[in-house]
Amino acid sequence: MALSWTMDKLGPICRSAEDCALVLQSIQGADEIDPTARDVAFDWDPRRPLSDLRVGYYKSAFDAAAERKSEGSTFDAAALELIRGLGVDPVPVETPDDLPIGAMRIILSAEAGAAFDELSRSGRDDLMVRQTRGGWPNTFRKARLISAVDYLQANRLRTIAMERFDAAMQDIDVVITPSFGGSMLLLTNLTGHPQVVVPNGYRAEDGTPTSISFIGKLYGDAEALRLAKAYQDATDFHRKHPPLFAG
Repeated sequence: MALSWTMDKLGPICRSAEDCALVLQSIQGADEIDPTARDVAFDWDPRRPLSDLRVGYYKSAFDAAAERKSEGSTFDAAALELIRGLGVDPVPVETPDDLPIGAMRIILSAEAGAAFDELSRSGRDDLMVRQTRGGWPNTFRKARLISAVDYLQANRLRTIAMERFDAAMQDIDVVITPSFGGSMLLLTNLTGHPQVVVPNGYRAEDGTPTSISFIGKLYGDAEALRLAKAYQDATDFHRKHPPLFAG
């Protein structure tokens, strides 16, 4: 189901990055009943060396994570060092820091409110379990208070952000980033850049996984998946199972 028509990025969820590539290879391309599907080449070849990839890393996000000295930041730093050990020399990359990326989230809120407008009007949104201030039912309700002017102004800024981030990626094939670091997650939802998310550790407290993300150029899914596969070939996080499913 749609959440935000202009920000949703659909993709497979699999055991490994390579499995995702195999599924994407099968489902990608034009679709006669879906006009949004594009017929763009997907050049997946895991045998190609990493040396032909131009790789960057979201420096300010890694630096901020290191300052927090959290368990997740330790996993992120280790992932970056492991990738360097694969013969890759990532260069620092930053997002457009003079634009109010966080404020553009109203685009998602407005479109989500429209997508679930019938649910909100019917009153059945009261049946949703999570009725917190930031829960989805209240996000849908509050979306009706976003003005058309604010929505359009946010989209005008979004166009600028798309152009600037695309320009920043011209000499980069893949960017490595903490999955929730800085503004990258929201930015790539706004710009449409593909993102591959893989586990890179497990929290000591409850065993839940943390993750690292690989962001490709526009339509650069194959390159992002190739680097993610190389990372997974050198680790075993994706092969682990929760205790109740380990049999």
